Amino acid sequence: MAAEQNHDSAACKQVDDGITRVFQLLGKRWSGPIVAVLVNHPAHFADLRRAIPGISERMLSDRLAELGAAGLVLREVDEGPPLRVSYRLTEAGAALEPALQELAQWAKDHLPDAPPCTGIEREPSARTLA
Repeated sequence: MAAEQNHDSAACKQVDDGITRVFQLLGKRWSGPIVAVLVNHPAHFADLRRAIPGISERMLSDRLAELGAAGLVLREVDEGPPLRVSYRLTEAGAALEPALQELAQWAKDHLPDAPPCTGIEREPSARTLA
């Protein structure tokens, strides 16, 4: 049995369903950068990890599985030795390239400059939050 909604149907019509679904998937931390790396070329797991500073192996694995389940990323086993796994975008994933280019340009035009990439991103510790 489906869970009852706690809001009226008018509230649901305020945001386009497609936009909601896109951001539920690509709005998750790390999903966008993973797709952006794969737009350029297929990559092995270790290459993706190096290309996206700060992402943990577990998070990369989880996001790749989610993107695969959504039909955007294909996992391929390269015959060994050594046995290696590579990832590439599906046709649906590759179709995101123009939108990603537009978002990148929008960020350049409208978002303040970010500090330079240090290669390491740390989660805030309890000490820094106190």
